[in-house]
Amino acid sequence: MQNEVQDIDVLVIEADAVRAETIASALQFLGYRPRFAGKDAADGGKGDWCAVYIGDVVDLDDFQRQLDTLGEQALHLPLLVANDSPLAAQLPGALPGSRSRSVELLSFPLRYEPLLDALRRFSGPARMAFKGGQGGCATGQSGMHRIVGGSNALGRVNALVRQVAPFDSTVLVLGESGTGKEMVARAIHESSQRRDKPFIAINCGAIPAELLESELFGHEKGAFTGAISARKGRFELAEGGTLFLDEIGDMSLPMQVKLLRVLQERVFERVGGNRTQRCDVRIIAATHRNLEQAIADGRFREDLYYRLSVFPLEMPPLRDHLEDLPELIAEFNQRLVRRGLGGVRFSASAMNALRNHTWPGNVRELCNLVERMAILYPSCEIRAGDLPEKYRGVPAGEEVTGAALLAVMEGRAPVMPAPIAASVAHEPSAAILPEGGLDLKDHLSDIEVGLIRQALDATGGVVAHAAKLLRMQRTTLVEKLRKYGLQTGLQVP
Repeated sequence: MQNEVQDIDVLVIEADAVRAETIASALQFLGYRPRFAGKDAADGGKGDWCAVYIGDVVDLDDFQRQLDTLGEQALHLPLLVANDSPLAAQLPGALPGSRSRSVELLSFPLRYEPLLDALRRFSGPARMAFKGGQGGCATGQSGMHRIVGGSNALGRVNALVRQVAPFDSTVLVLGESGTGKEMVARAIHESSQRRDKPFIAINCGAIPAELLESELFGHEKGAFTGAISARKGRFELAEGGTLFLDEIGDMSLPMQVKLLRVLQERVFERVGGNRTQRCDVRIIAATHRNLEQAIADGRFREDLYYRLSVFPLEMPPLRDHLEDLPELIAEFNQRLVRRGLGGVRFSASAMNALRNHTWPGNVRELCNLVERMAILYPSCEIRAGDLPEKYRGVPAGEEVTGAALLAVMEGRAPVMPAPIAASVAHEPSAAILPEGGLDLKDHLSDIEVGLIRQALDATGGVVAHAAKLLRMQRTTLVEKLRKYGLQTGLQVP
């Protein structure tokens, strides 16, 4: 933990010396460096700042004086506010800049998970963005849009983000669907000088061609049927900030011509209007299509391609950085917990199965799978047999199912898949070993969990009856339920 976030500073504003020491100890335990206003920050606020913790504060003027020790960067730092702080009840209007920055209430005494969760959200993009720039952490909703993963493939992406973020150069993000292209666009925006201005996204492929012009440039009242009032377009809404043009490869040729003019001259007119407006926006475009092939096919303008492709950045597919699976799953679990769902854990056999999956939907597919498992098995450990069939890696016919084994235990003749039945008939003692081998201990645990779940289902969740069905002591079954995290919602007489 400490190697991951060491030397990241958190300014602590707390008048109670005992509480200040407690807060400092908690931050140090998590690997952060607590620094106190008026003392550690007296050097002009130099440091890799992540957030400001606000506890007992005399008044707003005192708070502002202490915050001013950080200089201009204090305007962008997220605020961690103790829920019993005198300022907490006055949110969101009382704290300077609180309307435009991230503010999170924390209970005291501090609890490990909420504090760590908040700090990770605040510090994630900064570590990926430029350390030593405008402070250690990105602002706004950065925690929800950070690039997660420490693989070499994402390391190259992060390096490119750091290089291009300080400039206004147009960026073209390439990659398969679901690889996180919008995350990269938001990370670039939040690491740039425009981070305090709007980030506006539009999916060019999701809007009909005849409406896209109005969506981008706006329209005047009466410009077309249904235009009952004037409306700003995305270029106006993004003024001073960043406009993200997703799925640019799906834009029609006539619209490409109009977009090219805006990129070249930085001016546009609303639909139905004749007043030329200048725009100051940074353009980040993205597509999953091969634009060079689209140019050859006459579906994309070559001049627009070169105008957009000032700084191309390609997102790797998930199959090329599978070592990031544990970190990605942990990130998705945190998001689910914030939404009120229980997180899930994946056993070694399940993780092995996920590493053997091809992931055509990339990170988005993984995110959906984690949420699905959290709904089906809240706060449980997921084993290979719990995964949807396409993720298990082993064809259904290669394993004796839990249902078949349960049938044997109940003295019934099991219904076995034909390949297994033939194998057992030829050599009853033989077991089918997957070509790549397996973790026997974990595999046996998978079978045990499957049998326990089926016994519980068959007995309506009554542990005593399930124990009889499984020919074991009730206390032994209770221990196994605790071991595998299966005890939620059961009847334990």
